[in-house]
Amino acid sequence: MKLKLDLHDIFNRGHDIDRALRGIMDEAVAKKATLVEIIPGKGSGQLKKRVLRFLDQKEVKQLYHRVEKDSKNFGRLFVHFRWK
Repeated sequence: MKLKLDLHDIFNRGHDIDRALRGIMDEAVAKKATLVEIIPGKGSGQLKKRVLRFLDQKEVKQLYHRVEKDSKNFGRLFVHFRWK
């Protein structure tokens, strides 16, 4: 199962970004999704950095297996999950 989060609409609302990221991670855990696609968009890269900082938090990092930056599209990240 693959989930997708597009942050284009809420790029300038900090609390909404954190809430959306937390929500998609919780949904991925609940549904045991194997992949979450997060689209911060290309822009200046500030939103992508914010997403990466969120994913690097200790309590969030425990939830997923690895993060992949899309080599073909700078404005897209993949978060991979491994379930036993």
